[in-house]
Amino acid sequence: MSNPFPAALAPAPGRAGGLRSITIPRGRIEPETGLLDYVVRNDAHTWIRRGGGLVAFGEVTRFTTSGPDRFAEAQRWWRKELESAEVVNGLTVPGTGLVAFGSFAFSKTSRHASRLIVPEIIIGCRDGQSWLTYISNDADTELSAEAAEAALAAYLEEVDPARAPHPEDRLAPGVLTEEQYLEAVAGGVRRIQAGELSKVVLARDVVAELGSPVATAQVLRELAVRYEDCWTYSVDGLIGSTPEMLIKVEDSTAQARVLAGTLDRAGAPADDPGYAERVLAGSAKQLHEHSIAIDSLTRQLEPFTDSMTSHSEPFVLQLPNVWHLASDVRARLTRDGGGEVPTSLALVEALHPTAAVCGTPTTVAGALIRELEHLERGPYAGPVGWIDAEGNGEWGIALRGAVIESSTRVRLYAGCGIVEGSQPQAELAETWSKFRPMIEALGLSR
Repeated sequence: MSNPFPAALAPAPGRAGGLRSITIPRGRIEPETGLLDYVVRNDAHTWIRRGGGLVAFGEVTRFTTSGPDRFAEAQRWWRKELESAEVVNGLTVPGTGLVAFGSFAFSKTSRHASRLIVPEIIIGCRDGQSWLTYISNDADTELSAEAAEAALAAYLEEVDPARAPHPEDRLAPGVLTEEQYLEAVAGGVRRIQAGELSKVVLARDVVAELGSPVATAQVLRELAVRYEDCWTYSVDGLIGSTPEMLIKVEDSTAQARVLAGTLDRAGAPADDPGYAERVLAGSAKQLHEHSIAIDSLTRQLEPFTDSMTSHSEPFVLQLPNVWHLASDVRARLTRDGGGEVPTSLALVEALHPTAAVCGTPTTVAGALIRELEHLERGPYAGPVGWIDAEGNGEWGIALRGAVIESSTRVRLYAGCGIVEGSQPQAELAETWSKFRPMIEALGLSR
């Protein structure tokens, strides 16, 4: 593909400290591998599904915050950065131009720092067509197609090695033992039966203690290949492959994928093609849990929309480890007096936390989570994704993932929606099915 951005069109030097970027189109990427050929460094930021998405390297600037106003503060920072930015971008594709990757703490009371990170180099791909974005806040940096390709090549020269299983690799209990998690679930069921709330999502953790340094890039490639229908993410040590899209915004359209209701595929009969549909869609408990989750999201999203559609009945989403009841929601966003639609980050603030990861009523469920879990979720079950200069973005819920705490220590998280019909042993087994993607990608066994 010819380059429509010759050096003469590169941005002129900007003020010191202001963001500057250039985006250039590149050729097609092979659909068999997509962006995975670029996932070769352990410090890459990624957002990949079915070979498309974004892979980024380096860091130009970042913003960190915490507390109940973390989303609003991050959005104000991003807008301020954009006010002084100089951008050359002849493409109109979401994810081109200036982009920030983000990860936000699940709880407003969390000590974990929520963050937006602006990388230096971004490789993007959509429908097989790719582009390259080069970002700097140095007024003297040359921004041109040639400089962008050179910067990318420099990052790709440093390829991190793969990792083989080590004899000292092991899984250790996290904050809650299995017995303590069973007690927490039983306690949640009692509170629901007492009428205090309808649903609470209770999580637990396990710790992977490794005998050699974790190979993050290798883990991400494993996840992206095995779970191609999920969104494989990596932001500042938070990694995973989530099946749940909190919100996706493209121009004036918003989309979400809601999951609630889970069935482990391990041990399922191989000669019964209707098994998942019958067990999930035929379960009053699973349908009740799903209806709470979908009602929570659509109720919170409705004030921002002109129209909204969703499945009348949930469908069964098949993943390698589990089946889920799933519903896709699509909405046309309302424009304000200036013709603007809400940004993806503004919708994240309005929607998080949904009943799918917290419970309902939200305030009651959140308090009960803090009482029963004894766990600092950090970014687990919080929003993770990206936003561009137009407000477009994709924000998943950080599920089926882990936090890299050191080169040899990785903390894995999994949770279950607890309703009146929940059985503690079944919920414990479900957490193991949800740990499975990360355990296998790390090359471990239970």
